[in-house]
Amino acid sequence: MKLYVSNISFHTTETDLKEMFSRFGIVQSVNLIVDKLTGKTKRFGFVEMPSEPEAVTAMEKLNNKEIEGRMLSVTFARGRR
Repeated sequence: MKLYVSNISFHTTETDLKEMFSRFGIVQSVNLIVDKLTGKTKRFGFVEMPSEPEAVTAMEKLNNKEIEGRMLSVTFARGRR
């Protein structure tokens, strides 16, 4: 199950996201989107968890949670258009 995570702090790393989501289950992958020109995060990314119940729990617990002064938004990722 792939989750879309947005409103991420500029200081949050892929390791930080993995640790956050690992509290709720196995994290298969984390992909923080980075601007190619500046090297800074675009403040969103994706977390993939193989277990749907664990992903739903992580989404419920982390959505609208304040992390590093920002309200994290966690939703189900939509397919590419």
